[in-house]
Amino acid sequence: MTKRVCIIDGHPDGSGHHLIDGVCDAYARGADWAGHKVSRINIGHLDYGFMRNAEAFAQAPPEPIRSEREKIAEAEHVVMAYPLWLGAMPAALKSFLEMTACDGFMLGEPEQSNAMPIGKMKGKSARLIVTMGMPGIVYKLMFGAHSLKGTELGIMKIAGFYPVRHSIFGMVEDIGDEGRARILKRVERLGERAL
Repeated sequence: MTKRVCIIDGHPDGSGHHLIDGVCDAYARGADWAGHKVSRINIGHLDYGFMRNAEAFAQAPPEPIRSEREKIAEAEHVVMAYPLWLGAMPAALKSFLEMTACDGFMLGEPEQSNAMPIGKMKGKSARLIVTMGMPGIVYKLMFGAHSLKGTELGIMKIAGFYPVRHSIFGMVEDIGDEGRARILKRVERLGERAL
């Protein structure tokens, strides 16, 4: 069964020379090969600022966020790939997600004041792909993969994405061409299955 897939390249540098760019290309290649319909968002190509107060959440986001989030709305599966910077996603990606969520796009008001918000992304699955300089096992065991868990639970699942899967690729600065090729092949296979 084919799916509509939206791939978010979460690297703030839009030059296209990073492993994350290759990861997004590999996922798209696999998905295209399998007949999935692919749309892409590259945050490094977008010009937007940062939210400064809670009132901004009630307002419609600026362009280009408004038009880009339509790709997420149309998707059945969302892939978000990003590098781990200072233990978390880059600030520019976090800002993109905050602005995307504005105006009730991802979360609806709860029926009762003490209830959880209503996730508007129900029916969509997600895959988070994270690259990092440290070994992936160290990130998981020593640091508890805290920022990844925060993204899975505090952004994706609360918005209604389910299931939310993840792939962690560590030691990426030292993997060489063979290691890079192995990562890209694994990601391409994920794209074929839209997982």
